[in-house]
Amino acid sequence: MPVPQEFPRTLGALRASGHRHRGVKTELRENLLDALRAGRDPWPGIVGFESTVLPQLERALIAGHDVVLLGERGQGKTRLLRSLTGLLDEWTPVIEGSELGEHPFEPITPASRRRADELGDELPVTWVHRSERYTEKLATPDTAVADLIGDVDPVKVAEGRSLGDPETIHYGLVPRAHRGIVAINELPDLAERIQVALLNVMEERDIQVRGYTVRLPLDVLLVASANPEDYTNRGRIITPLKDRFGAEVRTHYPLEVADEIALVRQEADLTADVPDHLVEVVARFTRHLRDSSAVDQSSGVSARFAVAAAETVAAAALRRAALVGEPSAFARPVDLETVPAVLRGKLEFASGEDGREEEVLEHLLHRATADTARYRLRGVDLTELAEAVSANPVRTGERIPAAQVVAGLPTVGVLTQVASRLGAEGTEDPGPMASAAELALEYLFLTRKLAKDESDDGDTVSYG
Repeated sequence: MPVPQEFPRTLGALRASGHRHRGVKTELRENLLDALRAGRDPWPGIVGFESTVLPQLERALIAGHDVVLLGERGQGKTRLLRSLTGLLDEWTPVIEGSELGEHPFEPITPASRRRADELGDELPVTWVHRSERYTEKLATPDTAVADLIGDVDPVKVAEGRSLGDPETIHYGLVPRAHRGIVAINELPDLAERIQVALLNVMEERDIQVRGYTVRLPLDVLLVASANPEDYTNRGRIITPLKDRFGAEVRTHYPLEVADEIALVRQEADLTADVPDHLVEVVARFTRHLRDSSAVDQSSGVSARFAVAAAETVAAAALRRAALVGEPSAFARPVDLETVPAVLRGKLEFASGEDGREEEVLEHLLHRATADTARYRLRGVDLTELAEAVSANPVRTGERIPAAQVVAGLPTVGVLTQVASRLGAEGTEDPGPMASAAELALEYLFLTRKLAKDESDDGDTVSYG
């Protein structure tokens, strides 16, 4: 993104413009409060945390605390951390050519201080976009102190500088994030000696390299994510580091079905039209998995599971449309059958469930389908449809085009109500009506009002 031409380009011009230097925590606090006062959403794209996680995080930022987010996998911790950049100023001035992106009013390295003394108001200034002020590191056991903090640069020593000279240091990720945000994902995976290296950064805001202290007044917000079990129970994080985080904020999976649906709609890249009732089935299926004793809940059921499930349903619809020659792809309940086989590997099952994985998934998917139909079609009496299908069986399935499904439906008034409830009215495309009718027929089968037979080629015949 190009820097606007009208921005000051020297220290003197920056002072003349009335620019006010703020520390990163002050910047975040004031910009957050401005957004709250103006009624703007400070967290675009964050779903389901409005009344739980976000108020806690906002209080932590207003207090100026370093923050650790605790939650199971797939709860949106990383996305939430990345959204913090939206609270930074869009552009901020830095000393042009400075190694650590120092503010022109407050140089901190010997080299930048020397240049500021020599050039005065002619010190060149450039501007950095807020997207460049966020640094992220995935903690791994092989992460070294040099990666995060820095190390002595042998080349600079060979040039004649002494080991005590701060200019011999090759700075690591944290110092280079000066005046920005440092995010460390899966914090407990850092070795203890690496965790120790962060203590001074968080408390004294200086760094130690090879036994000697470099006094750099670093201006950073340190945020991290962790699994609660690793953070609190297994002793994988040292107590002094835990004590230095001012706030621990617990995340969670979406509390409401509507939030789960909104998350899937926001995140999924769907290659075919997937109606709301099928997205709801996917959302309810994911929630049933999180409540199931057959699934290892310590591993969690990621929100990415629901997203991948919706994308799988869309892909199945697109493949089916190609096979049967339909001009457009519209997902139907038959496409849900592909989800358990494709996504079972994304789950960890409890001990003792070996060999029952597919049975568990199919059962919970049926429950989700029945719950969705019950909710969407509440108050609609499907007895007329059940009686009509008992007299004239309906054929559906992966190899049956939507037009053929619709043509085989009985002429009963209740289907008009079903179409209205499931958004299948007012379109010439047979896909929405076929999808709505299939959900009603599947509900009748799951509630034992109809029976059905499945042939070897995947066709299903519903009958009384």
